[in-house]
Amino acid sequence: MTSSAFDTSQVKDKRDTINGRFQKIKSMAASRRAKLNESHRLHQFFRDMDDEESWIKEKKLLVSSEDYGRDLTGVQNLRKKHKRLEAELAAHEPAIQGVLDTGKKLSDDNTIGKEEIQQRLAQFVEHWRELKQLAAARGQRLEESLEYQQFVANVEEEEAWINEKMTLVASEDYGDTLAAIQGLLKKHEAFETDFTVHKDRVNDVCTNGQDLVKKNNHHEENISSKMKGLNGKVSDLEKAAAQRKAKLDENSAFLQFNWKADVVESWIGEKENSLKTDDYGRDLSSVQTLLTKQETFDAGLQAFQQEGIANITALKDQLLAAKHIQSKAIEARHASLMKRWSQLLANSATRKKKLLEAQSHFRKVEDLFLTFAKKASAFNSWFENAEEDLTDPVRCNSLEEIKALREAHDAFRSSLSSAQADFNQLAELDRQIKSFRVASNPYTWFTMEALEETWRNLQKIIKERELELQKEQRRQEENDKLRQEFAQHANAFHQWIQETRTYLLDGSCMVEESGTLESQLEATKRKHQEIRAMRSQLKKIEDLGAAMEEALILDNKYTEHSTVGLAQQWDQLDQLGMRMQHNLEQQIQARNTTGVTEEALKEFSMMFKHFDKDKSGRLNHQEFKSCLRSLGYDLPMVEEGEPDPEFEAILDTVDPNRDGHVSLQEYMAFMISRETENVKSSEEIESAFRALSSEGKPYVTKEELYQNLTREQADYCVSHMKPYVDGKGRELPTAFDYVEFTRSLFVN
Repeated sequence: MTSSAFDTSQVKDKRDTINGRFQKIKSMAASRRAKLNESHRLHQFFRDMDDEESWIKEKKLLVSSEDYGRDLTGVQNLRKKHKRLEAELAAHEPAIQGVLDTGKKLSDDNTIGKEEIQQRLAQFVEHWRELKQLAAARGQRLEESLEYQQFVANVEEEEAWINEKMTLVASEDYGDTLAAIQGLLKKHEAFETDFTVHKDRVNDVCTNGQDLVKKNNHHEENISSKMKGLNGKVSDLEKAAAQRKAKLDENSAFLQFNWKADVVESWIGEKENSLKTDDYGRDLSSVQTLLTKQETFDAGLQAFQQEGIANITALKDQLLAAKHIQSKAIEARHASLMKRWSQLLANSATRKKKLLEAQSHFRKVEDLFLTFAKKASAFNSWFENAEEDLTDPVRCNSLEEIKALREAHDAFRSSLSSAQADFNQLAELDRQIKSFRVASNPYTWFTMEALEETWRNLQKIIKERELELQKEQRRQEENDKLRQEFAQHANAFHQWIQETRTYLLDGSCMVEESGTLESQLEATKRKHQEIRAMRSQLKKIEDLGAAMEEALILDNKYTEHSTVGLAQQWDQLDQLGMRMQHNLEQQIQARNTTGVTEEALKEFSMMFKHFDKDKSGRLNHQEFKSCLRSLGYDLPMVEEGEPDPEFEAILDTVDPNRDGHVSLQEYMAFMISRETENVKSSEEIESAFRALSSEGKPYVTKEELYQNLTREQADYCVSHMKPYVDGKGRELPTAFDYVEFTRSLFVN
């Protein structure tokens, strides 16, 4: 047991020793791993830093370049590359910062190589700062180069334009015609306008250059040199342009003078040709026409002297005062023009003098022509009026008219002495005109021979007129006798018609008061036979009227009556007589058959005639209504224009066609029918209907009608009776108003 315990203890110690050594080895291995990791991190840092240093060195070579471009395109390309570099630097900034952060951490965590790390970090930061400074400096230089190259491009553009225009203004072509010089002047004006624009551009370019110099652009020497050269070229172009403009203006003035001189010469030549004529007129009219043309011609000369001659002279003086290079030629040309102008004025004055002399000669003849024409026209007008009056058909309607015509003819014959004097004056004028041996009178187509023939013809017409007036005098005397005979018979016949109408309508009243209807009928028949007998007298009047119509007698101062009017009045009187006979026969029949008394008939007739104020045998509606009221008819009073159904129902009987009048026959027939119907029928029928109604009510029911009457009678009553309305305005069902129905039957 002791040996075993010992062994166990020994094994345990051994194990503990091994475990201790093993733990030590593990600790040493861990320590070495840590140091190896630290060494690895350090070497990795140095390697990363070397890479960054190499990248910075590479970029420093790029930003240290002195190439800033030789032209605008080159500068723009370099500037684009530099922008990409700046973007690359900005994008690489995080990597640089990462290296710096790693180095700072290594420096803080390790003691091995700490100084070397810090030294390398400081050197790395300096290199990075230098790179950014170089990049910024190059960027600035490139911007300055871009501005410079833009400036140079603008300078070169303006210099190219100036060189082009210098060739234009140095041209020796100043135009050989007025149209050519005007074209060159327009081109030069366009050039000057363009030049003004380009001078402003040059000023802008120089201002830009000065701004670049002020900004210390590294090309400032070249900028100043180019500005000086550009301004010099502008000054040279301006001088050359002024010289060309002066030569163009000088040549233009000379060509313009020659052109105006050509115009003046052409105008003078045209007027000279106008004066080369021997036409001084054939009569006063043609001479005056030529004088008017000559005055217009002279006015044209005066106007041209104030305008054309004055302008060419002023232009000549202006060119000579300016000491034009062509002064001698200008002066010689002007002198030649003035010589031709003076000769033209002299020729014009000579022609006007000859025309005035011709006018004086023809004016004497013209006065004679005009006087003859005026008097001949007046004489012919007088003759035409006289001829018209003398040949006017002699057709009168009365003795007074023919008397007036004969008096007018006598007055005309008395005035012939004045016409004879005018005729003698025309003969004397004709003799004077013929003494000048000139052509026919241009102001009239009348000749003395024609006027003599007219005078002879007038004497013939006067004699014919006197014969016609005598013949018409006899015709009018016969017509007047016919008028008087017709008037005598017509007036007497009309008086008889009036007396007969009065007898029939008024004269018979005495017979009515004392005689019977039979005696009145006999008297009326006798008077109607007298009316028929007077038809022969009317026939005689119609024959006289026909004779007047055949003689074309349209008026009659001795009577107001006509054949047609008298015939109508006789016809109306004949009808009146027949109506009165028929009316009396109707009255006699009514008296004998209906029981109407003769006194009642006489009253009806007298009342009708009382209201027939115009004795026409008819009453209008208002007169008829007044007559009915006088006879006792109770007609309601209504305002004008309001309906009157009761009176309208009466008119339906007496005047169904509504011609507006009621004749005596219609009136008597109505009165006789009413007098016979209303004797007893109305009261009897009303009593019969009252008997049909139970308890004597003022209405009858439908059942009562069909119980007591035949079906046809009951149907007629139901269709024509109005429904019964009580005192309160209520309509009773199946009840009919027999009182109103009965009254309406007997009114109608």
